[in-house]
Amino acid sequence: MITDARVLQPEFIPREVQHRDAEVNYLSSVLNPITEGHRADPALLHGPSGAGKTCIAQYLVEQLREAVVDLNYQYVNCWEDHSRFKTLYRLLDGINQTVDIHRQSTPKDVLLERLRDTNDTPYVAILDEVDQLEDKSLLYDLYRIPHLTMILIANNEDGLFTAIDDRLRSRLTDCERIHFHSYHESELLAILQDRVQWGLRDDVIGTNEIEFIAANAGGDARVAIGILRRAARTTRNSQADTITPDSIRKAIPEAKSEIRQQTVDRLTAHQQILYDIITEHGEIQPQRLYNTYADRTDDPKTKRMVRNYLSKLEHYNLITAEGNTKDRIYRVQQ
Repeated sequence: MITDARVLQPEFIPREVQHRDAEVNYLSSVLNPITEGHRADPALLHGPSGAGKTCIAQYLVEQLREAVVDLNYQYVNCWEDHSRFKTLYRLLDGINQTVDIHRQSTPKDVLLERLRDTNDTPYVAILDEVDQLEDKSLLYDLYRIPHLTMILIANNEDGLFTAIDDRLRSRLTDCERIHFHSYHESELLAILQDRVQWGLRDDVIGTNEIEFIAANAGGDARVAIGILRRAARTTRNSQADTITPDSIRKAIPEAKSEIRQQTVDRLTAHQQILYDIITEHGEIQPQRLYNTYADRTDDPKTKRMVRNYLSKLEHYNLITAEGNTKDRIYRVQQ
């Protein structure tokens, strides 16, 4: 039934992309100087999760690597590699410069100098979840490396720019911004049809069933692909011949729960504390939330940083926030 399991994974980069022509053309034009040996201006891809930001960035870099003989590239998920050291280590790993680096003893400045002093081969760095960087000044340092081009990805540009200082803001304010909207059902239908064609045996699933999946994905391609993957696995394990509406109905909550758990597993220590407090209380006001959070950690972040953390939890549908600043109530998303 499943002919290519890779196609059913959210991180799979398709051979062609659907319903993102404007975004592809825009980012392609921004990156075009690289084909002539020059650094491109930074680009910021922003919009809701599951809207294709990461997929488009990686797709276009792959296209660039086919067009440019010499091109270094690295993808960094700043939610996972959120410290200055980890991000620089990942970037150096992209050019095989980490052999003698020790995580406990090598100074962070050494990593930056090594990255700066590498040859002039164009280097494209995709910094996903860039608003999760603990030290945003790293973006300023990376901006000053002549041969390095940054593609920044975030859910909300405000969440990024409100957390940086004036020096960095002046550099990034004019970066090319590309907004991604949530997919419409018809767009998700086309994406799913491609995945079915590439990853499943013929006649395994009908158009009505694919439309059913698209209608229940909430505009999120990750959810849509997750539902398809879950339904296909259930059908295969039951030794049935086709994916039925019943198997899809069962797969919908399972896929959403899987994505939710993956998101929870990626939370930083401080985000996890905040999430746990909200979960324990059911609903809680900002001041009480902050006070409880501060009591549970030896190194509490500022209220401004905590608001950024909470905004991130909202973007990934882990919590909801109702009311204005004074009367706001945080609740766990059901």
